[in-house]
Amino acid sequence: MAHDHAHEEVLADPPATPVGLQNGVEVVTFGCRLNSYESELIRKTAANDGLDGAIIFNTCAVTGEAVRQARQAIRRARKENPDAKLIVTGCAAQTDPDTFATMGEVDFIIGNGDKSTAGAYALTPDSARIAVNDIFSVRETAGHLIDGLKDRARAYVEVQNGCDHRCTFCIIPYGRGNSRSAAAGDVVGQISRLVDEGYNEVVLTGVDLTSWGNDLPGTPQLGNLVGRILKHVPDLKRLRLSSIDAAEIDDSLMRLFAEEERLAPYLHLSLQHGDDLILKRMKRRHLRADAIKLVQQVRALRPDVAFGADMIAGFPTETEEHFANSVALVDECDLAFLHVFPYSPRPQTPAAKIPQLPRPLIKDRAARLRAKAGEALVRHLDRQVGREISAVVEKDGFARAADFTEVLFEGTATIGGIAHLRVTGHDGKRAIATSLLP
Repeated sequence: MAHDHAHEEVLADPPATPVGLQNGVEVVTFGCRLNSYESELIRKTAANDGLDGAIIFNTCAVTGEAVRQARQAIRRARKENPDAKLIVTGCAAQTDPDTFATMGEVDFIIGNGDKSTAGAYALTPDSARIAVNDIFSVRETAGHLIDGLKDRARAYVEVQNGCDHRCTFCIIPYGRGNSRSAAAGDVVGQISRLVDEGYNEVVLTGVDLTSWGNDLPGTPQLGNLVGRILKHVPDLKRLRLSSIDAAEIDDSLMRLFAEEERLAPYLHLSLQHGDDLILKRMKRRHLRADAIKLVQQVRALRPDVAFGADMIAGFPTETEEHFANSVALVDECDLAFLHVFPYSPRPQTPAAKIPQLPRPLIKDRAARLRAKAGEALVRHLDRQVGREISAVVEKDGFARAADFTEVLFEGTATIGGIAHLRVTGHDGKRAIATSLLP
């Protein structure tokens, strides 16, 4: 399911499985951007441990479909790589190791707490096949800061991991444990190094980003961290937040949205629903009116801001009227980008024990909410036409604007560089722009 973590860019398609692995280590990633980020760390850790001829599956537990895709990819990998070591880790390995333990194709299962720990991949024939500990015993901070993702367009810095909230639909705390924060000084130092390496944009990411600091001395808030980064790394061109809880955005963070142009004018909100009764049954910490008020406050301070959101369709007990409130919220908050999740019961969660809606009804509502999302995106793109924007180039002819809009443009530009563009139209999903000479 969706929740307050890097769902800014969920990897929707099952990743390709490596074919004909000769040596070295391949990491196959499922799920959220945070998992992609951690896969880089897994790759380095495994290489340092001397692992060779292995495929590591970094799994996601967020939906039943994500687990099914992982199992399918493992079976396919075994057929194509009969001699490789197949290792399963990630959230699904943590929450449901038995699912993978019953698969003859799987050689080793490593829990989420150890997947980036030195020595975890120094495997011998005597190593335990299943090494999964109690994730709630993990206390170390999210201190394993690494140098960005492979795409080189922007760097991701994980400043927080785990979650202290227990939304009734969400299995993620059981996969990642309680909230842990990286120290502000470490984060500032890391971002400073990334800027020295040439990154123009840095994304702060975490499972529950707005809880950053709750476990640190003096309980600083996220706004404090963002302010320190912008102050102490003056050469950073753009700082982006991955995803935040609609229940909490502190005063200093609000002020930075108003005053600091380098803070990207985009917020991805963990809304989940638009009806108060369903929000209460989900055990969310905000109501419908709180979401609308938050959006209005930020927009008043930063008129160029765009909003994205995670929404769940077909939660148990959801009536047609409840669902209509979710659809209406898209307009009331003027959302631009939606991630719609058809509700999927996860084992161990309270919502899985409530009487479920029929699957065809859940899928139908998800499709209707996605259609609404399509209309909302077109409305957002209509407003971009005629604007001059600066966008970070992700690949040839494709860039992402500060407000998260995807942009197609003619001409060449350096990946990770900032292109100055004029929007001339759109194709319903992306803006189309011409290059302005710098």
